[in-house]
Amino acid sequence: MTPTATSAMRSAAPRLSRDDIAARARALGPWFHNLDLHGVRTAPDHFLGDYPAVKWRNFAPAVPADLGGKSVLDIGCNGGFYSIEMKRRGAARVLGIDSDEDYLAQARFAAEVLDADIEFRRLSVYEVGAIGETFDLVIFMGVLYHLRHPLLALDLIRTHVARDLLLFQSMQRGSDDVLAPAADYDFWQADQFDEPGWPKLHFIENRYAGDPTNWWVPNRACVEAMLRSAGFAITAHPEPEVYLCRCATPDAGAVAHLPHLAARMPS
Repeated sequence: MTPTATSAMRSAAPRLSRDDIAARARALGPWFHNLDLHGVRTAPDHFLGDYPAVKWRNFAPAVPADLGGKSVLDIGCNGGFYSIEMKRRGAARVLGIDSDEDYLAQARFAAEVLDADIEFRRLSVYEVGAIGETFDLVIFMGVLYHLRHPLLALDLIRTHVARDLLLFQSMQRGSDDVLAPAADYDFWQADQFDEPGWPKLHFIENRYAGDPTNWWVPNRACVEAMLRSAGFAITAHPEPEVYLCRCATPDAGAVAHLPHLAARMPS
């Protein structure tokens, strides 16, 4: 841990006893993030194992090790795992947002136990314009496929809150092939839509994995095309579903009417 990170998260003894931490963690459950709160695991029986730490280890080297002086926005922060990890890397300001108050209560408790100075607010991704500031690093992981309007969400992030880096992840299904698209296609040419590497966003009308909030699942080509379309240049692909991007120029006209459209979007 860097000196900057050490100062960002103090290593003082926990203010609560282990039994108190365990009792409060149980009361705030169930948890999706398996956090280590001074020896108390919040989701020890997670179906994905030690999640999200097991995933984080695969792509952590792609994220700047020293975030000293930087600001971070964690969209869909859930129980706060990534917000806490960014604070451990020395981020000067970390804001976590989520539309679920239960997750925010978990995140606030975890930050309290770990003595991490992190702000959490109840906001949806469609409301990021209300934050009124931009961030050096925006984390947008595990959210896209829960949205009815996924491309709008990426456009709003690029327009309102992303200043430099975007750390992105989405569940993917379908082919891992990526087709290099032509600049244009004739109206009568349709074979390309059946190619495995054509960008596809699979719509889920009912449920997937028992979750009614799973609306869209992209293939790899679709993820990469959507990121580019929203104005992000992919700089690293350290893990099958994870991308590190930098802000670039959005497609012409892609965000021309975003403030008007966002005002109509449900949270």
